[in-house]
Formats: sequence, C-alpha cells, structure tokens
Amino acid sequence: MRNPDTEWMDDPLGPQVDAAGVVASAPDLGHMLDVLPFGMQIAGPAGEVAYANESFAWLSAAVAGQGVDGVLKTRSFDFTLGGKPYTVSLLVDETEQMTREQALIRRAYFDELTGLPNRRVIEQSVNALIGPGAAPFALAFIDVDGFKHVNDFYGHNVGDALLIQIAERVASGLRESDMLARLSGDEFLLLLSPIADLDRLGHDIDVISDRLKEPFYIEGNEILTSASIGVSVFPDDGASYDALTANADRAMYRGKAVGTGSVQFFDATIEHAAIEKSRLEQRLRLAIRDRRVSCAYQPKMDILTGNVCGVEVLLRWIDEDGVIQPPGDFIALAIDLGLMDDLTYLVLDKTVRSIDRLNEAFGETASISLNVAAKQAGDIKFMRELLARIAATEFATRFILEITEEAFVSKSTFQESVLPLIREIGARVSIDDFGVGYSSLSALADITADEVKIDRSFITNLHQRPRSQNILKAVEALSRSLGMDVIVEGLETFEELAYLKACTSIRYVQGYYFSRPVMLEELEDRRDESLRQETVIRPMAMNRAFGGRGR
Repeated sequence: MRNPDTEWMDDPLGPQVDAAGVVASAPDLGHMLDVLPFGMQIAGPAGEVAYANESFAWLSAAVAGQGVDGVLKTRSFDFTLGGKPYTVSLLVDETEQMTREQALIRRAYFDELTGLPNRRVIEQSVNALIGPGAAPFALAFIDVDGFKHVNDFYGHNVGDALLIQIAERVASGLRESDMLARLSGDEFLLLLSPIADLDRLGHDIDVISDRLKEPFYIEGNEILTSASIGVSVFPDDGASYDALTANADRAMYRGKAVGTGSVQFFDATIEHAAIEKSRLEQRLRLAIRDRRVSCAYQPKMDILTGNVCGVEVLLRWIDEDGVIQPPGDFIALAIDLGLMDDLTYLVLDKTVRSIDRLNEAFGETASISLNVAAKQAGDIKFMRELLARIAATEFATRFILEITEEAFVSKSTFQESVLPLIREIGARVSIDDFGVGYSSLSALADITADEVKIDRSFITNLHQRPRSQNILKAVEALSRSLGMDVIVEGLETFEELAYLKACTSIRYVQGYYFSRPVMLEELEDRRDESLRQETVIRPMAMNRAFGGRGR
C-alpha cells in the first residue's frame, strides 16, 4: 500500500540497478515486499504512512477485528533518507512459534495423556516445601493393580481411558494445595499438603482407595480394578524428595504383597525388608553368573497304569551357604529384574545335560515339562531362542511348555505367533495353574493347548466340597471336548486320589502323595531303586523311593 501524496517512487527507494546493470523496477520491488511473511510499514516524518505491504494490512486487521494481541509482536527502527527521518515497523505473527513453545512446555511439565503434572513438577513442588520449620506433608505412591491385564485383554485404548478416569477420580477430591502427578505407566504420586494428623491422613487415603475400587465403564466394558497405595510422611519418613518417594514406593510394594487394593504407611520394618531385598537381588545375580542353580524333578503319574508319564522341571537356588532357597522368595524377584530368561536357559541346559539320569529314573518316554512365565511366552525373541535350543536337543517332542492362562487370554502375540513355533518343533503346551488368576470356562474355550493343569485349590478336601466337584467335572468335560488332557496337580491325600479314581475319568496327577520334587543328586543316590510302579494301590512304595513325603 503506497501513499500517493508522497514522492515515494522518486526517492532513492525507486528504480535500482544491480551489479549486472539490470534495472529492478519499483513495481517488482513492491511485489517482493508484499509476499514477505511479516508485515512492514514505513512512516514518514509526520507519521504518515509512506508504505505498508499486504501482510501488514492483513495482520493489522486481524488485531483489530479478532483481538489477537499477545500473538503479534511489533519491532521498530528509524533511518534517514534524503535528509528525512523515516520509521520502519515490522509486525511479526508469532502464533505458530508460541504454539510450539507452549507444546514444548506442556511436554516438559505435564503428562500428555492425563494432563497431570509430571515427575519434574511434583519434585519441584515437594522440594519447595522442604526446609527448616517446614510443615508436615505426605506423599502417596499409587500403583494400579492388574493394569497390564487390562491392557492385554481390552487393548491399549481402554487402558489409556482407564488411566484418565483414575486420574479424574483421585483429583476430584483434592484441595488446591494438593497435587496429583503421573510418574509413568500406571504409577501416580499424590502430594497432600499440609496434613493435620495421621488419623485424618489415613481417612483421606482410604477414601481415595475406596473410590478406585468402584467400577469403571469404558467402551461398553465394566472394569473392576483397584490401586495399591504406599504413604510416606515428611519429615519422619525422609527429608528429601528422593527419600520420601522411595519409602512411599516401598510401602506400596509391601501392601501389594499382602493383597491388591491395600493402603500401607511406611515404617522401619519396610526399610529393613527393602535392604534385605536388595541383598537378595545381588546374591541372585551372582548365583546366575556362577550357575549356582539346580533343578528338582517331580513326576506326573498315570493313575490308570501306575506309571510315571512325565516329569516337571522345577528351579532351585542353592545359595552361597549351601541352603536351598524357596522358589517363592526369588522367582518373582527374578521376573521383576529381568533375570528369568537367563534362569530358564540354565534350567533347560541342566536338564538336557542330565537326560541320561532322567531317562533311567523316569523312563525314556516320560514327558519333560518346563515352566515359562507369561511375560516370557509373549516375547517372540526369547521364545525363538528357547525353542531353537529345545529343537537342538533332538528330543523336542518330549517337551511340554507349562504357561499360565494369562498368556493365552491376553491380547498378546502368544497364540498367533508363538504357538505355531512350538508346534513346528513338535513340543506341546500346557495351561498351568488353571483355576487361579483370570481363569474361566469361557476363556478355556478360546485356548489352544494340549493339556490343562488344574490347580490344587480345586481338589483340596474335594470329597467334602460338592461345588468344587461340579466345577472339576465341568473343566474335565470341556477340556476333553477340546482335545486337551487333564492333569490334577497338588494331590496330597488318599481321599483326593480315591475321589478322582471313583468319580472322574481324570487319568494324570502330580503331587506329594506320590513324590516331592527330587534333586538330581538324589536320583544319583537312588540309581538302583525303581521310581515307577505297576499300580497306584501302594503309593507309599513310590514315596519311599523318593525319600518320604516330607514337604
């Protein structure tokens, strides 16, 4: 836009000649100025507009008509031309830049999914509360129970929606001085400041816990879940953000070990347990490095013939003092630490190296059952390597991989991608511990496996529990219709055995009634003793061969 009252085109800003002698006409220069990405205006000595490009006119109209102040920025500078002072104003649209900056700020300080503050924000907030004479406050570490199952079974979209609803439920009852942050995954950290007393704090945390136990309705699904909550209090449980969060985390894990949906306050015994866990972790790592793990073997019995039909391989850890550590003390820890793959390879290697002794003890046709964690079963890379090692044994058809039903019913890659690989080498698959976790007859109908191992909880005092009897018969009937063998594990009494023989057609059992798990060294000591019997009428004879029924 030019002012016709000025002699703009007669000024030195008019036609210019470049180094090659080419004349750039004023209209060409004006067009070039019009397409600049920012507005430019030149004002004369009296403030009159000598020139304004199209961008300046458009942006000025936007400011006047839409009120977009704060997005546009003006920069001005003066110059003298022909002895006359001029002012150049540049009008820059920084909307896009500010949008990018705001997005970066949100990403740096807020969780993208829930919109909650992130770890950095709550850490800064906690640090601001810490100091001489600071008032007490509390940190609550919130971990959603069974969130992996929700993700696997319903899909990540439902899982994300669940996290959003959980955040809304917790935040809905907070004061302005409180803060809820999402740390990662299904973990949240709640700052409650200030706190009046521990009784009131306990009540407030219990309200949050109860609120999270109410059903969530997402995409037509009713989802029941809960959260394990650990609480630490400043200054008694720590004088820094790191100490307080670590102790709240430890308290949460202590509560989760007791049962899901629990609330646990930090105390000195939890700190002691954390130290012991750290020591156990170090010892376990050293044991794997030094291959100080052993295998125990528990036979599976055919109660129709009285023969051993298979053997389950069970991991045992002999510590540096020669003490056999119970599996319950270290298997879960190994899974958490990502050490289970190495342990599984060690178990397979030791079993293969001992195959001659196993054949002598249990027979050359006895199946060999190897436990695989559900997390491992869905890991294609690990399963490819494990199956390659099994195939290399040249007796892969004897192997049965025992996997909990979680791997089958979740939306993992197991049934679609891993199961065909197991079939390819001729190995078989067993559903382990059926009857616990997420077991259901409807889930069983969707599972492709060779056998079902019914958990001991189904058969304890079976002869006195009509409901358990009916459930057992239903599982047996459905399994057989789907072409799967049924194995009862945990058989311990004559009454349980008698019921199975008299009232069911279940043929295969495993448990202390016949034999406890036996170490290889014990097999070596009993090389001359037969571990197979012609019938199960005298089960104690087999039991004596293994050194008694001691648990």
